[in-house]
Amino acid sequence: MIKINLKAVCLLFFTLIFISACSTTPSSNSRSSGGSGNKLSQKENEQFIRLLHSEHQDWKGTPYRLGGSSKKGIDCSALMQIIYKNSFDINIARTTKVQANSGIFVNEKDLQAGDLVFFKTSWKVRHVGIYIVDRQFLHASTSRGVMISSLDNIYWKSNYWQARRLID
Repeated sequence: MIKINLKAVCLLFFTLIFISACSTTPSSNSRSSGGSGNKLSQKENEQFIRLLHSEHQDWKGTPYRLGGSSKKGIDCSALMQIIYKNSFDINIARTTKVQANSGIFVNEKDLQAGDLVFFKTSWKVRHVGIYIVDRQFLHASTSRGVMISSLDNIYWKSNYWQARRLID
């Protein structure tokens, strides 16, 4: 009779799904804006900030769930897809891999509300959030669910990879 360790099987399954959902490999398919790309007007920027804070209030505390796309549980790329559709009426890809190769590259110093910010959290795993203002971004944290974090947090600062602008 074969004994199966259910905890070990579940952990392995979760790990494999996690690596595939929010992962990507570096690509050379990166358009660059040379500068800061299209700059939002002050009125547009303020409107985007309000929309993103509203999305935060709506999703705040929703637990992280790999492959999830509802209030029962959501992953980072699904949250970005839903926010872009709800707030900006823009359809974007479902996966971090495709999102990381969309739009135009933006220098970290030129971030504006609505830009996607990407992090390399391990050799293959990538994470995505959406920039709000004052170095704050909204994302689905694996440990604390949907929340706002600072780009200056030592963890996010050391894992920062790139930013992309999808809004013209």
